[in-house]
This record gives sequence, structure tokens and C-alpha cells, in this order.
Amino acid sequence: MAANLKEVRERIKSVINTQQITKAMKMVSAAKLRKAQQAIVQMRPYSSKLTDILGHVIASLGGDAELKLASKREVKSALLVVVTSGRGLCGAFNTNIIKQAVSTIKADYADIRKAGNLTILCIGKKGYDYFKKYYADCHVNAEYLGLIENNKTEVVNKLVDTLITDFTTEKYDSVKVVYGKFKNAATTYPSMEEYLPVPKVALPHADSKMKADYLFEPDKQTVLESLIPSLLKIQMKRFIADTAASEHGSRMTAMDKASTNAEELLKDLRVHYNKARQATITNELMEIVAGAAALNG
Repeated sequence: MAANLKEVRERIKSVINTQQITKAMKMVSAAKLRKAQQAIVQMRPYSSKLTDILGHVIASLGGDAELKLASKREVKSALLVVVTSGRGLCGAFNTNIIKQAVSTIKADYADIRKAGNLTILCIGKKGYDYFKKYYADCHVNAEYLGLIENNKTEVVNKLVDTLITDFTTEKYDSVKVVYGKFKNAATTYPSMEEYLPVPKVALPHADSKMKADYLFEPDKQTVLESLIPSLLKIQMKRFIADTAASEHGSRMTAMDKASTNAEELLKDLRVHYNKARQATITNELMEIVAGAAALNG
């Protein structure tokens, strides 16, 4: 019985230590979440509006301007950018993003994968670990693995410039991005967006012959060739910022649940410990009474 009490005491101590860690991680994630949430809330309206404007402009151009970044062609090779976190302990966050990426590959790139023309660019170590292990037949790129923790503008711009060059030189015919979209601290969900070619936005009166009238200075080609790369850079920063905010929110929620579970486990262990301790005391009293009775007898 004494050995059992010692085992329960050690387990209680272990759970208390674990609970202290989960509470500390929750506080750290909450602090990081506030900063990440502020960044994505400030960026999202600008990015969304600029995307809508350019999408409408591109859709209304017709044959007035030739835009390589918006022109669709037969997809013979493709790139899938998968943005995950670099660390775990954030619930099913990374698993859900990876599932979305796998679903995209099966739905859109199955034939391209069989032909050996699919490249997976991993931003975040968790995604890289999975695809390196289970998608050995694909080209898994880890050049920008740490970008999720170090979201510097110059590095993001370098990545986007590389993607633009690879698309215009027809190294890739399609580029899609899978990332974690942030809604609030308790709700995040995986999302996939077409990145290149730049998707067009459906016009409100697509069946009519009416065409939006835009004034371009100096000309359409110059303006759009300057604006579209800027849009792509903003979008990539948004994907990474969204995923970072989602990661911190998921980790904060996971650590909060872990701390609650630890508290419930501690209650059960303390009850079990007290019962075992009382049983030990009862046995000792019974032995004393029995010994006294034997002496008196």
C-alpha cells in the first residue's frame, strides 16, 4: 500500500508540473495571438479590396491588354504551397491543413503527380515532415521552411518574385496555396486559394455588353504589370499572417483544454490518494487493536 501511495504522489507531482507548462504556454500564445490578430485584421480589408478591384479590371479588359500572370494554359506542371506551423501542440491545426492539401492534390493534381511534375513548397516544418515522408515521389521544397516564424517582407517578396518568374517562364502552369484561415481565437479552418494564374472576378452583369470604364495612366499594360506583383506579395503575406494567427489561437485553445483536463485529473488522483491513505491508516489501526487484544488475552 505504501508503494501505491508513493506512485500516486509521483503522478500528482508530474501532473502539476505539466499543468504549469500548459498554463505558461497558453499565456505566451495569448500574447502572440493579440499581435498576430491585429496584423491580419489590419491587412485583410486592404488585401480583399485590392483583389476585388484587380479581379474586376482583369475581367473587363477583354483583349485590350496581355497579362501573362492572368492567362490560363494547359496545366502540365504545378506548384502547391502548403503553409503550416513550425511546432506542434496546437491541436488538429496542422493536421487539418495537411488534409486540405492532400485533398487538393487528389482533386486537381493527381495526374500531374503521377507524371512527376508536382512540386510542394512547404512553409512550416510540420507540413514538410509529412510530405517528405509520404510524398517522396514529389519535389518537396524546404527553402522557405522558417518563413512562418520569420515573416520578413524582403523574404516574402523574394519568394513571390521567384514564383512569378517560374510561372512566366512556364516552369509551373498552376500555383495554389493551402493555409490556415483565421476567424477567431477558437475557430480556424483550412483554406485553398488559386494563386497563379491570377483568378478573375465574375462581373455583376457578365451577360450584358456593358464594360467597366477605367482610366489608366500611363497605360493599361504598365499599370497592371506593376500592380499585380504587388497584389501577389500582399496575398502571400496574408496567407502567412493568417496561418500564424490561426496557430496561436489553436495552441491557446489546446493548452487551455489541457490545463482543464489536468485539473480534473488532479482531482481524481487526490481522491484516489486520500482513499488509499485512509485505507493504510485503517489497516494500521486494525493491526494495533489486534496486537493489543492479543496482549490482553
